Amino acid sequence: MEIPSFNEYIEQSIKEHWDLDALSDYRGENFQYKDIARLIEKLHIIFEYSNVKPGDKIAICGRNSAHWGAVFFATLTYGAVAVPILHEFKAEQIHNIVNHSEAKLLFVGDQVWKELEADKMPVLEGIIGIADYSLLVGRTQKVIYAREHLNQLFGERYPKNFRKHHIAYHKDQPEELAVINYTSGTTSRSKGVMIPYRALWSNLDFATQALGKHLKTGDNIISMLPMAHTYGMSFEFIFEFCTGCHIFFLTKNPSPNILFAAFAELQPRIIIAVPLIIEKIIRKAVLPQLQGTTARMLLKIPLLRQKIKDKVCERLRAAFGGNFYEIIIGGAALNREIESLLHDIGFNYTVGYGTTECSPIISYADWNTFREGSCGRVAPRMEIRIDSDDPQHTVGEILTRGTNVMTGYYKNEEATREALRDGWYHTGDLGIIDEEGNLFIKGRCKNMLLGSSGQNIYPEEIEDKLSNLAFVNECIVIQKDNRLYGLVYPDYEEAHNLGLQDSDLTKVMEENRTELNAMLPTYAQLSGIKLMQREFEKTPKRSIKRFLYNDVEI
Repeated sequence: MEIPSFNEYIEQSIKEHWDLDALSDYRGENFQYKDIARLIEKLHIIFEYSNVKPGDKIAICGRNSAHWGAVFFATLTYGAVAVPILHEFKAEQIHNIVNHSEAKLLFVGDQVWKELEADKMPVLEGIIGIADYSLLVGRTQKVIYAREHLNQLFGERYPKNFRKHHIAYHKDQPEELAVINYTSGTTSRSKGVMIPYRALWSNLDFATQALGKHLKTGDNIISMLPMAHTYGMSFEFIFEFCTGCHIFFLTKNPSPNILFAAFAELQPRIIIAVPLIIEKIIRKAVLPQLQGTTARMLLKIPLLRQKIKDKVCERLRAAFGGNFYEIIIGGAALNREIESLLHDIGFNYTVGYGTTECSPIISYADWNTFREGSCGRVAPRMEIRIDSDDPQHTVGEILTRGTNVMTGYYKNEEATREALRDGWYHTGDLGIIDEEGNLFIKGRCKNMLLGSSGQNIYPEEIEDKLSNLAFVNECIVIQKDNRLYGLVYPDYEEAHNLGLQDSDLTKVMEENRTELNAMLPTYAQLSGIKLMQREFEKTPKRSIKRFLYNDVEI
């Protein structure tokens, strides 16, 4: 199979959409495609004067913004390797990633920069602010000169104005390294996933085939997931930019108020979300409408049931702007009760599955053909195999191979050998696949617990039930001395609004435990529930960092 140059798609989109709006900070600065092209050229001048050669690394760490996007594209189109770093990482992690990746330049956001120490990143030629590309640290005279005389240098290079025909980007090869993406580490330390250009192209082509017919040039898109994670990078940024869309970056944490205002104003055509956002909106805005005495009574009347469901679906669609083709949910497991509700009211949602190592897509299905409870079917140019004797009924590890898969972990041969075996990428996830090819995820290999008599226990399945019980905001299940315990961060706000004290919550949790255990086989029942005083620490894609809680005292 012949794989085209990925950078050609960026070049072509800029030329085709030259005078259209491209990237905007929500209620802030706006850039047209030609503006992004100019920024890319100016950044290329900085790269040259910083002694950056094709294949060298450029790190980017900050909140999503138009300037962030321009740096990312400038890096790839120059032939350098982008190293996106999640801005939620601690300073020590950022120092380590910059050094481990051997980055020559670091572009950094204002908030992140306050926590960093330049002396702990001695390999850098320079540190540049993302907000205005100001030089924060320059370690060579050439870097300092380039930034101080950037407009002059740009003018000398293009004396008769910069035009479309001046654009000539690096022509990449399929196996060439494009991105090193450090994982957010739910179960272990971050590893640098080496993503080749073929994987970026394959994900772009997948999105174009699956969603391109529902998007048109100029459509609005809201980017709320971190672009330093492949999920947001591929499906809220790269695909839409190459389609000629107008991408709005929230630039702040996506609180419900900010989201609702942005959805209403921008009416995005496609929405990419993690379960936490969907679940919060539904628990606050939809479930109360359906759980009242009157609503429950009316739902029992066949003639009214469908009308009520239609009304709820209409209100939920309106909350997301009312103009979207579908909402694609991924990054973590969607609560089953919430999904059943979405399915029951006919809401246009779907759930996909992927990993950073596949940049990210492994499986997906359009909402019209999506099977409830699944994660869709295998993506183009990919294969899925379940490592079990009976893949339709017996849970096994999910293995995959194909064009989307990484080349390995940067400077970590041991981890690479463990993940890429016999030509297959071992995802570490457990699942089954039905006769129609629908993939159903059951949990993580590393999370699976062993019962006292050798039974396989999947804590995610217990957590799914526990999270639907009274005052449970977040929860995980751990094992201590062959006993299972639930750790619960309760909804303190709701409890205190109802006048409940912490001692009352302890009693409620004991009632929850009794109710939960009645739903579970003996070997999977909880011996106790411990209340947590603060939210669980999470990765930027909102997965709980389980390994931090394995040794919690019960």
